[in-house]
Amino acid sequence: MPGMEWFKWQFFGSHVEHGQQTLNSSHNLYLVFLAWLVACAACLAVLHMVERASNAEKPAAKTIWRWLGASCLAGGIWAMHFISMLAFESSHEIRYNLGITIGSLLIIWVSALVAMYLLKQPGLSRARLMMAALIFGIGIASMHYSGMSAMHTNSLQHYDPIGVILSLLLAVGASYWALLMTIALRSTYGLTHQFFKYAISFATGTAILGVHFIGMWALHTYSPTGDTAQGHIETNHWQLALMVAIITLLLIGSSISAALVDKKLQQKEHDLARVNALLSQLDEARMSLQQVAHYDPLTNLINRRGFNQIFAEKLAESSAQHRKLAVLFLDIDHFKRINDSLGHDAGDELLKTIASQISGAARTHADVVARFGGDEFCILIDINDRDEAQSMAKRIMYSLRDPIELAGRRMVMTTSIGISVFPDDGTTSSELLKHADLALYQSKGNGRNSLNFFNSNLTVKASLELQIEEELRQALDEDIGLLLHYQPIIDLKHGRVVKLEALVRWEHPEHGLLGPDRFINIAEANGLITELDRWVLRKACNDLAALSRLGWEQLGVAVNCSALNLVREALADEIKSALLSSGIAPHRLELEVTENALMGNISKTSQLLRQIRAQGVSLSIDDFGTGYSSLAYLRRLPLNTLKIDRSFIQDIQTSSQDLEIVQAIIVMAHTLQLVVVTEGVETLQQLELLSHCGCDLVQGYLISHPVAFDALPELLEQLHHTHRFGSSHSALQHEESNRS
Repeated sequence: MPGMEWFKWQFFGSHVEHGQQTLNSSHNLYLVFLAWLVACAACLAVLHMVERASNAEKPAAKTIWRWLGASCLAGGIWAMHFISMLAFESSHEIRYNLGITIGSLLIIWVSALVAMYLLKQPGLSRARLMMAALIFGIGIASMHYSGMSAMHTNSLQHYDPIGVILSLLLAVGASYWALLMTIALRSTYGLTHQFFKYAISFATGTAILGVHFIGMWALHTYSPTGDTAQGHIETNHWQLALMVAIITLLLIGSSISAALVDKKLQQKEHDLARVNALLSQLDEARMSLQQVAHYDPLTNLINRRGFNQIFAEKLAESSAQHRKLAVLFLDIDHFKRINDSLGHDAGDELLKTIASQISGAARTHADVVARFGGDEFCILIDINDRDEAQSMAKRIMYSLRDPIELAGRRMVMTTSIGISVFPDDGTTSSELLKHADLALYQSKGNGRNSLNFFNSNLTVKASLELQIEEELRQALDEDIGLLLHYQPIIDLKHGRVVKLEALVRWEHPEHGLLGPDRFINIAEANGLITELDRWVLRKACNDLAALSRLGWEQLGVAVNCSALNLVREALADEIKSALLSSGIAPHRLELEVTENALMGNISKTSQLLRQIRAQGVSLSIDDFGTGYSSLAYLRRLPLNTLKIDRSFIQDIQTSSQDLEIVQAIIVMAHTLQLVVVTEGVETLQQLELLSHCGCDLVQGYLISHPVAFDALPELLEQLHHTHRFGSSHSALQHEESNRS
């Protein structure tokens, strides 16, 4: 290549040694650059192979990538050496021994395998790292010098020991540095990882090329004795060098491409694995959500949502097969007392025990037991006739008879059960549940701890109650139809009216005048009782103020307070507001509460009663003897009056036991400094006995039926002027004869 002469490198000048002349030699710079590219590509390829071997999951894949990496490294270094040798130009003809050349390739390949094997170790010690660098460095040097020994010329060759040692040191040092950087490369990521990968490849390729040329620098060639020819032999190694370079680069490029493709595939496999893991987690979350959505967390029974889903499926099956289903609606009797007295934790424990007992009473797994919330349970069973449903209900009631240990107490719970049957009582789940609920309320109304089947009369009753609820709400909103009747209460000692009991009535547009027994329970069940009690309180205070303006300034009025209203803290403020707006004195107002209402939530009730009593309002316990009050609690409550229930008065003249009970109640009340009122007095004999027992006040039909406010002034005048009750036995007889 005549035009390329200025690219030749002249390592030695002409001189004579022992009669021999050193030969001129040079290198083709283009081929040297090509050899450097091949070396750098081989180093880059081996870094890719090391990375794939480290990240491969299967042992066989790791082994394949190590062998491929060793082959790329060995082939690249050998090709770099071969191309560099082809770049060498001398004045003598050069030939190469094929066997030695192939042997040099085998040497570097074995060395590369050793290096790749050592790199697979997770924790490579410094001693082993130095050993690997020494083996690989010696392999590079051995490959170089064995390859140079394959070069045959007519000239004499001599190696400078210093150059050989330098090349060996560079080979070992470059190997150690390359191994160290390859290990450090594992801790880098992203662009930093790519930058260092290319930097290490270029640096290592340059170092390996440097080993070759230091070795070439150590080579001294001499002409044979007497041969003085210094002519330069033109060589045509370009084609061979390019062919070796292209083949090597193609093989290395293919290996790198395979590594990159494998990396992408592995990433996709990992992505797919993550997707599968996410799908599994989603399935688990879906199952958990389904468990939460369809099961009660406290009892592990199916909840209302899950029950409705199964119910719909059962209905479809039963309809297609013409079978019967029974729905049993259960409510634990007086469960609220457990929560109020022992706390909600104890209530939860009790519910779990009851749920277990109900589930144990089920016949087979086909029976569906669900908890709807609170103390409500529902059971769905396949039946042939109604007797099977009744037997199931009785079995549940019997299972609950076993005493339950709870908070150091032994208690027996009972349940009320309502039953509806498909298709007799309905064809849809909502119908059957509604009808079972109606039957349940009938069981509770019959005294609880009982079971009832649905019948059509319950629907009529429910419809009527719904109508009454809607019309009562309208009556309260518009203040239409509601009115108060008043029954006088007589002081037996002085024989005069001392107060009136306000009794609510409702002039219904269709059903006429309704007593409280027709709508009070409906008001309590639907949240209207608070508004109704507030209306009665204000109306009674205003009516009493009107009576005061007519001259009845000493009369008092007693109004009833619902148990649900008695736990409202706002009640004290409402009483104060009613007194202020009407202008009557607080001591003229008496609040009547039932015995069960007082004892239902004694701690909260007693606090509220003290607030009311502090205003000067009197407090009376109504229907005494029908509940479960404790004398210890009665002594601590701020009561003024005790009213004996009419049930103790009805047979007082014929039953000595009832008479003794009444006497005992009066003595106890007077001991507690309470005024005693007896209601339901209808005969003179009852009045005489009560007078002898020391009763303070009486009311009943003997004195007067409840009358409307308009008729009240005339009644009061009549009672005041015509006769004084309790003044004498003859007067009582005269009064009775007048009334008859």
